[in-house]
Amino acid sequence: MDAGEMAARSRASLKDRVNRVRGALALALQVGVAAGLAWYVSHHLLGHHQPFFAPIAAVVVLAVSVGERMRRAAEIVAGNAVGILLGEALILVIGRGAWQVGLAVLLAVLIAIFAGGSAPLVTQAASSASLVATLIPPQNDYYFSRFVDAVVGGAVGLGVMALLLPLNPLTVVGRAATPMLNSLAEGLADTAIALSKKDQAMADAALDRLRDAEAQLRAYNDAINAGREISTVAPLRWRKKLALAQYVESSDYVARALRNTRVLVRRSLSMLQDGEPIPPSLSAAIQALSEAVTWLRRELGEGTEPLAARAAAVRAVRACAEAYQAGLGFSGSVVVAQIRSTATDLITASGPTPEEANRLVRKSAKAPSIAQPAERPHQIP
Repeated sequence: MDAGEMAARSRASLKDRVNRVRGALALALQVGVAAGLAWYVSHHLLGHHQPFFAPIAAVVVLAVSVGERMRRAAEIVAGNAVGILLGEALILVIGRGAWQVGLAVLLAVLIAIFAGGSAPLVTQAASSASLVATLIPPQNDYYFSRFVDAVVGGAVGLGVMALLLPLNPLTVVGRAATPMLNSLAEGLADTAIALSKKDQAMADAALDRLRDAEAQLRAYNDAINAGREISTVAPLRWRKKLALAQYVESSDYVARALRNTRVLVRRSLSMLQDGEPIPPSLSAAIQALSEAVTWLRRELGEGTEPLAARAAAVRAVRACAEAYQAGLGFSGSVVVAQIRSTATDLITASGPTPEEANRLVRKSAKAPSIAQPAERPHQIP
């Protein structure tokens, strides 16, 4: 590796780090504000001398990842409070020691399980009970002050999350959608090039890219759940519901498009391996699908109706119909079917109902293929 390549990689790494910091800035602000507010309430308003559990509880609540964040955070508050209360009560009655710590943790786990808690709730209850049971009792505060601190910290964390500094749901969802949709668009584009150049290695690499995108799809689904939650519980974000609805309504069809595309790419690879005929219009159809995904990402992010995405998907259907008429082998016919299925998914993701999308695809398959630049249309073709 020469010095130029090392410098380029260093610049790329620095850019990635800066982007990660920018992406986490809102969450860091939430955590910092919540920790400070929790300490202020417990120390200045309630008079607790060392309310260290208050900022800790606030931080733990806000550290929950996206995806049903409010519910998981509430579980952590409950687990934290139960564990601390149980630890303080037991140590006050039976004293401190190895078996007392073990008993406190045992009971905390059983209570959390009995309450139907998830793994985070059980873990938080057990760790809080263990921590309290091994700490020196408070000297200047009354007993159970640490339980109150935990409740205060958890409540402040939830309040900051939902009321004071809620995350922007469109930012949360858009940040998760971008890598997944980029992987889908790039996988399709690489497949189109691989077919035109008869490059098996490139098609195989595109398939690997799309397999890796499954993890990005899970992150996207988690972000969709988080965005819906934020737009429901945070009054400051209620105005985002309409724009977010496009993401929500399209998510299932985007997932189907990703899975259909993997079949498309596998069959494209089979075409190359078996030496089947590959009309240029087939590569053009797959390239048009790539453009449809790119437009979908842009238009969802802008909160506009995805007309350009829809038009590109229609061009893909017209081009693949032309390829079918030119003559294809077995795998080529499967590729045409998957192009139509993927186009239907992308059209549905752009707004029409599945029935309307199917009618549009059938109609487009009978129309002549017309080469068009990838521009934003003013109406549906």
